[in-house]
Amino acid sequence: MTLPPDNPRDRIEPVADWSQTMGSRPRPKPAAAPPPWRDRRHWRWAALLVSLLIVAIIVFRKPVADRLWPDSRVQLLLQEGETALAQGRLSAADGTGARQRFEAAQALDSDRSEARAGLMRTGQAALVQARAALESDRIADAQRLLELALELQVPRTASDAVDRDLRARETDLAGVESLLQRAMAAHGQDRLEGGDEAALPLYQKVLTLQPHRTAALEGREDALSDLLQQARGSLEAGNLSEGANLVSRVRHYDAGHVDLPDTQAQLARAIDQALAQADANLGRGRMQEALAGYRQVQEAAPEYERARQGMETLAAEYARQAVRKASDYDFDDAEALLSQARAIASESAVISDAQQELARLRESSSRLQSTAPSRERNRRVDALLVQMREAEMRGEWMTPPGDSAYDKLRAAQALSPRHADVKRAATRLVPATRACFEDELRGNRVGRARACYDAWRTLEPGSSGLPDARTRLAQKWVAVGTEQLGTGDVAFAIRALEQARTLDAGAPGVDEFAERVRNAGNSQR
Repeated sequence: MTLPPDNPRDRIEPVADWSQTMGSRPRPKPAAAPPPWRDRRHWRWAALLVSLLIVAIIVFRKPVADRLWPDSRVQLLLQEGETALAQGRLSAADGTGARQRFEAAQALDSDRSEARAGLMRTGQAALVQARAALESDRIADAQRLLELALELQVPRTASDAVDRDLRARETDLAGVESLLQRAMAAHGQDRLEGGDEAALPLYQKVLTLQPHRTAALEGREDALSDLLQQARGSLEAGNLSEGANLVSRVRHYDAGHVDLPDTQAQLARAIDQALAQADANLGRGRMQEALAGYRQVQEAAPEYERARQGMETLAAEYARQAVRKASDYDFDDAEALLSQARAIASESAVISDAQQELARLRESSSRLQSTAPSRERNRRVDALLVQMREAEMRGEWMTPPGDSAYDKLRAAQALSPRHADVKRAATRLVPATRACFEDELRGNRVGRARACYDAWRTLEPGSSGLPDARTRLAQKWVAVGTEQLGTGDVAFAIRALEQARTLDAGAPGVDEFAERVRNAGNSQR
């Protein structure tokens, strides 16, 4: 077998020891490590440190600055304190006084003796100024300066001397003992108020100077009890304004007097009763009595809204009466009534409407009074009587002004008072209004029943049946209002309560209904 020639690349040379050969070869050098500044972790730590440094500079820049340069700031405060002390500005609310400047310097450097010395000299200056104020009888200034000196901890012996002199001077100037004796003498003579020499003003002067003087405190309390007794007597006599005035004066002297709450409660009850009486007088047509009642309440308690509302209702009633007088062609009385309405509530829109209606009726009267043929006059009378019957059928007995059944009758009477049909219509209208009232009341149509009642009262004001009719109508308003209140109609219930009070505030059930309406109104808030 013939072998192929040897290939040098395939030949394996003998090696004595391969491990020695491997060890003898030079090892490769490891790669060089990157410099630290190229490590991302170092960059993150550096950024964090820079951020913290910036925040620290922002937050602590002033304290650091004060620590680095404290002397300049402290020295400036000390100089300003010395300047203020030299100028006599010992303390100032805006911080520019000597006390405030020295205290600020001490707060920056508590080891500086100059600040403590400055505060001590400020206290001593306060005592000097207090003494000067005392010699000039400026008691309030002396007291203020003495308090400043005490706060700055001046020697007690020096401050006590000024304090003793101050109290003695106050006593000399005010004559506390003399004031107290004069107050007790005036009290014994029942001169409680009415001038500087009355008991209560004198007691007040004593207590201003010596707030804890027992004799003055007890004397004032007894005097105020006497005033409250007078107030209760005035309220029982129906003098609301005097009672309210006495209560107000007692409250001025001592709002915490033990007898004051009971007297205030009595005043509130008296005001409610006066308002109820005024409402009742208004419902009965007693206009002057109602006006006097509302005005009395307004004088005693101007904050009572109900009195203002009553005055507006009264003014509206005067305005309605003025229109009725004008419908009867009695323009002098109409203007007088309208003037009364303006005096009560000059801004009321009802009064403005009444004024316009009077002007219209004046113009109408002028046309009717112009000469006209008898046939034309009779034709107008017939037309007015037809319009009157139509208004009756609609239940428009008194309203709207100028177009009501009553107004049409008055116009017909003005044209031809002796006309037979006019006389029959006038005779028929009074019982018709009474019948209308009863029919509408039975049907619970309280609004129309009120219109019929007003017509009846106007046509027959002296009727003996009016008081009973008024009370029954007020109770019917309460009944209908209660029914509507049960359905949640609070607005109608409030209107029903106003109508009932206007008619007869003392009618059975009105007060209970008022309480239910008040509770319902509070629950909706």
